Amino acid sequence: MVKLSVVAPIYNEEENIKLLHEAITNAVKDKVESYEIVLINDGSKDRSALLLDELAEQDPNLRVIHFEKNCGQTAAIYAGLKGSTGELVALIDADLQTDPRDIFKLMPYIPNMDFVNGKRVRRRDTVVKKVSSRVGNGVRNWLTGDQIYDTGCPMKLMKREVADSYYLYEGQHRFLPTLAKINGFKVIEVAVSHQERQHGVSKYGVLNRAFVGLMDAIVIGWLRKRVIRYQIKGH
Repeated sequence: MVKLSVVAPIYNEEENIKLLHEAITNAVKDKVESYEIVLINDGSKDRSALLLDELAEQDPNLRVIHFEKNCGQTAAIYAGLKGSTGELVALIDADLQTDPRDIFKLMPYIPNMDFVNGKRVRRRDTVVKKVSSRVGNGVRNWLTGDQIYDTGCPMKLMKREVADSYYLYEGQHRFLPTLAKINGFKVIEVAVSHQERQHGVSKYGVLNRAFVGLMDAIVIGWLRKRVIRYQIKGH
């Protein structure tokens, strides 16, 4: 088992892949005793698969998982979590809007917390995305009974036990902090940086997430109310 796994889903990010690999490597190589980078190719239709395989041949710390077809972000994240081996698992996006160096802003909280969620305090997004994200987070918190400021932040750090506890369904990557709480783990949010996307285009808009996100939040809220809690007498 390595100390740290850095996991990122990839979908049509050919312009960012080498930059992502370089940014992660430079951020972690001298900071942890051992690490792996796990990149999941979610059925990309550009040159992402070729570039990933070329990098994996050059770097023994890089592992690539290829999906046969596009399965979505939840599936890619889930495969990365289950395919990683680190004592700690960091999640980031491939668009480099989050900085891999911020993993070490989150790490000091790990001794007392099980899951550290990044919180983008100065978002470099369009006004529409900022407003929709704020509204979406508010609605999700209302429906789930949680108080997560930025559940959609790609930057997350968790213990192995948290990663192993997940059994995700479609769309539930947006609720990882809440699901960690449901599973009995301690969660905290910590401010991280956020940059503008330099290459490629976002794969997610406002309308393609609104309705399904609402339905998913209702499901998570229902699950939270139905969670089983008990303690054996004498323990």
